[in-house]
Amino acid sequence: MRVAVIVAMVVLSVFAGCGGTGEKKVALGDRKTLLTVDFQEGQTLQYKFVSNRDLEVDWYPSRSASPSGKHTADKVLESMELVMAYTPVEVKPYGLTTIKATCNSVKATRSKSTGRRGGMKDAVEALAGKSFVFTVGPTGKIEDYSQLEKLLLEIGNEAFQTDSRGRIKDPDMISDFFAMQWFLWDSVSSIEEPAKGVAAGQSWKSKLSIPAPMPVMLRKARDVTYTLDEVRASDTGRLAVIRSKYSPAESAPRSWPLPYSGSFQMAGTFGFLRGYKIIDLQGQGEELFNIDSGRTERYSQQYKTQLETSLPMGISANPRVNISQTLTMELLK
Repeated sequence: MRVAVIVAMVVLSVFAGCGGTGEKKVALGDRKTLLTVDFQEGQTLQYKFVSNRDLEVDWYPSRSASPSGKHTADKVLESMELVMAYTPVEVKPYGLTTIKATCNSVKATRSKSTGRRGGMKDAVEALAGKSFVFTVGPTGKIEDYSQLEKLLLEIGNEAFQTDSRGRIKDPDMISDFFAMQWFLWDSVSSIEEPAKGVAAGQSWKSKLSIPAPMPVMLRKARDVTYTLDEVRASDTGRLAVIRSKYSPAESAPRSWPLPYSGSFQMAGTFGFLRGYKIIDLQGQGEELFNIDSGRTERYSQQYKTQLETSLPMGISANPRVNISQTLTMELLK
């Protein structure tokens, strides 16, 4: 599908330099490249998403405050691998295309239990075999998230247990699933004037989520600056190389959904800490978007976040949580 006002794609034929095996850099000059999302009826695309997260709780950032005078920290490693299939249900080249997304497989692991039910499956694994339908325009902007929002709430219920204290939520990787699905084609759909195309070196801005096991992070965001770095010629078509840089955002859009409702208490360490505040977030990423087929071939995002927290009951300590995050997506052949 292509935007109606787009009459023709710019023909680029001047090649110079190398962009990797089987790829050559396309000399753009001042010419602009049109980036639009495309689907073909009956053609299912499968993508593998991977999230890897290292969390460190530094109980005494200042060693002089530690009772032992030594560095004291707890570390947790979390990972999730997700395979999603996207099948066009109805394709409208100049309107909204309807897509059915199906979770073919999902696996989440955690190096140690940060909740009360050690060894239990992560709630996100309830996604296996489930589907949702959404609509998307030619620029990659998703117009209807309603079924995805419903699915988030459904799997969110799997993260709870009930005891004498009420509803207790175990850690989960649902926010990672949200980060992978809510922001599909964000780099393309956030271009302010997509019909005019994008020139090499041109930048534009958007917001992305910060997946983490603490529910409070669902209301925090990272600012992202995208830049069209170059266009490469490859065996599968012209590839737009889109770089991204991340920094802390002042606020997150209120339209982002929460996978949980009602009042609850979080189990484990991340329910014990209070007053999460982002004091630093830095990182970068790269995406390869196939201009000719209108699809993302792969992306990688890496960033580090530092959070300052506090302890309950007037304990005078300000532990810090350090998060090292990697998110990747790859089109499966």
